[in-house]
Formats: sequence, structure tokens, C-alpha cells
Amino acid sequence: MSFDFSLAPRVEEWRDRITRFVDDVVIPREQQAFTDGVDDALRMELQREARAAGLWAPQAPAQVGGGGFAFDEAAVLLEEAGRSLLGPLALNCSSPDEGNIHLLHIIGSPAQREKYLLPLVAGEVRSCFAMTEPPPGAGSDPGALRTLAAKAPGGWIISGDKHLITGALGATFAIVMAANADGSGATMFLVDADNPGFLIKGHARTIDSTAVGGHCQVRFEDAFVPDDAVLGEPGEGFRYAQVRLAPARLTHCMRWLGAARRAHEIALARSVTRSVFGAALADHGMAQQMIADNEIELAAARALLWQVAWQVARGDKSTESSSRAKVFISEAAGRIVDRSVQLCGGLGTSEEMVVGRIYADVRAFRIYDGASEVHRMSIAKRAARRARGDG
Repeated sequence: MSFDFSLAPRVEEWRDRITRFVDDVVIPREQQAFTDGVDDALRMELQREARAAGLWAPQAPAQVGGGGFAFDEAAVLLEEAGRSLLGPLALNCSSPDEGNIHLLHIIGSPAQREKYLLPLVAGEVRSCFAMTEPPPGAGSDPGALRTLAAKAPGGWIISGDKHLITGALGATFAIVMAANADGSGATMFLVDADNPGFLIKGHARTIDSTAVGGHCQVRFEDAFVPDDAVLGEPGEGFRYAQVRLAPARLTHCMRWLGAARRAHEIALARSVTRSVFGAALADHGMAQQMIADNEIELAAARALLWQVAWQVARGDKSTESSSRAKVFISEAAGRIVDRSVQLCGGLGTSEEMVVGRIYADVRAFRIYDGASEVHRMSIAKRAARRARGDG
């Protein structure tokens, strides 16, 4: 057995260039974005500069216009991009487009890749992923899916309500999860935003505020889609959801690890310059404990992430490994940012210091892509089956 954590020269080169790009181009835009809001105009401006810098969609396959890095290599690059909440947006590796790029590349037909994947990778359009529903519909329990797709001559009719659909306003298309009306499983569909049955009914006012297009309530009102709008095969929607969700929860981990690291860097810089009670804050024992705990959890989170990303890059389809990583890293990132706010004192709660904005945005990560409690339930059930010798 051998362990090799060295990075390929191309990965190191992109990492260093992303660091400079985020520091020089992206971070100076943050305060205006926090004040004015993150919109498509800012997205396109940042993406033009990223393209000019030769830094584009590092996680996407090279044959469709991306950087072509392996999944474990992308872990390094997406962490670096995530140091700014705007960094993944600039490099076209942010959610939900990043997850949809992966799903379309794996499942999409040649015609679907031409129509949807290529423009998405190029940054010409945005997309959304419509699975979550208002109670009592699907959320942490996908089996509660209530949006229905009924077969019709030449296509399907989709009816139902979705909510908290990130990026729906201004998206060109949605990947929609619906239960088959005849009870034969669930199906994924590609629905164009100009479909008369695709209706945006409002926005949720969430504590995070850096998602282009917000988090929307969407209604599918007898939306007809042709047969070629089916993504993959009818009835295979739940299986395809795992194709998207397992890697997507890890790319979230990559980005949020970068954001947590940034919060810690800001807090650490302040702790060595801020003098309290006759000494630098970093010289006080209680502050030292918070600094040390942040250092430890950053290292532990990165080690776990790299291990699981390496497994995925080599074809491991295990969802249990990604569940463990998602729970630990989402909660560790929250603790790291929370301590960083505390170390920064009153200014830590402000957007001017950025730590406060990261704090607000990172909280939801413990809920989306599977709440921590749901992942723990799944992990515990698998452990119990192994202990019983039946799986």
C-alpha cells in the first residue's frame, strides 16, 4: 500500500493561478456584490475575466470545453476557487450548474448534450435542478415525491410544485424529477424555461444571498414535454439522482472548505494584530484553542475529502463514503466559520469583514444534499447490517 499526496504539475499550476485570480479579480468585487446582489451581469463579467485568464470549469470534461481534471484533482482547485463566495461562480464550477454538467455528461443523449450541456459548460446559460418540494413532498425523503409525470401521446405532462429551487429565476432550463403517474418509479426531464407550464411563483427569503436566481417556488402546471425531453430512461430517476447527488455533495464540500479556510485566514490575521488586555489576541489561551481547533478541523476535513474524491475518481460508486464526508465537512466548516466570527469579535458579524457573509451562507450546507441527520441514519443502518453480517 502506498500513499501519495503529491500534486501533478498542471494541478499545482492551476491552483496557483486560481489563487491569484481570486485574490486579484474576485475578492475586490465582493463588497459591491454583497450590497447590490449577485446577478447575471456580475456572473458574466466575472466569467469573461476567468476565460481571459485561462481558468474555466476545471471539473468539466475537456471534450465539452472544461478543464478536464480528474475528480480528486478538482478537489484542490474547487477549494481554491471557494475562498471567495464568488469564486466558483466566476470559474463556472458553482451549484447547481456544476452538478447538472456532470449529470448531463453521464446520462444525456448526444442531442441533449448538444442542446443543453455545451452551452452550460460555455457559461452561455444557467440551469436549475428541480427535485425539492414543499411539505409533504420530497425533501430529505425522495420517496415522498408528489410532482407527477403522466404519459401522453408524443410526450409527458408534468404537474406539481417545487420549492427552494436554486437559480430558477433566469435559468434557461431545469432538470426536473417527477414520479411516474402510473407508479412505475420516477423520471428526470429536461424542461425549457419558456415552457408555458413552467411557472415561477415566488422566492424564499433565505439567510444565504449569493445564489444567482435565488431559491424559487416553481409550479409545473400541465407542462407538456416531448419524449426526447426524458433524461436517460423513464423510471430510472432515483438511480440517476445518485449519479448527480453523490459527487455534487463532495463538490459542495470542496467549495465550502475553501470558504471556511478564508474565514479562518481572516480571523487569524486579525488575531495577530488585534491587541487586547496588553497582548495580541493570538497570545491568549482561549483564542489559541479556537485557532488550533480550526487548524485541526481544516486538515482533517481536507484529508477526508481527498480520500473520498480519490475513491470517486477511480470509479467507486459508494454513497456511504460521500455521506460520511458530507456530514463531517459540512459540520466542521460550520464550526470553523463560527469560531472565526468569534475571534473577529463584533466586526466578525459584518459583511465588510466577509466572515459574517460566509457564516450566513454556510449554514444551509448541513441541510441541502441530504441533512446531516438523514446521512447519519443511512450510515448507522449500513453499520448495523454489517454488524449483523447481512450486508
